[in-house]
Amino acid sequence: QVQLVESGGDLVQAGGSLRLSCVASGIIFGRNMMGWYRQAPGKQRELVALITSGGGTTYGNSVKGRFTISRDNAKNTVYLQMDSLKPEDTAVYFCNARYAIDYWGKGTRVTVSS
Repeated sequence: QVQLVESGGDLVQAGGSLRLSCVASGIIFGRNMMGWYRQAPGKQRELVALITSGGGTTYGNSVKGRFTISRDNAKNTVYLQMDSLKPEDTAVYFCNARYAIDYWGKGTRVTVSS
């Protein structure tokens, strides 16, 4: 049974930082491309960041230079370091694992107050 469990979401003031974590089980973690997506109220889910099995990264335009994705294959964990947070970063953040098919976590809520 595949499980992706996110944590780290919180209420934070604009300009602050948060680190999200996603622990995966039931998959061969090192083979999977891992990603973070987010969905704000009334909006479509959008890409935040991806990290390949080899460590290559891709970021959404709105978070480039502020967010950093990383992975620890020994811990089956992917992280999202979020700095210089803005109110428009407010959303539910979802972890994704992709290797032939997609798996999703249930999300963790990030709220950035102005």
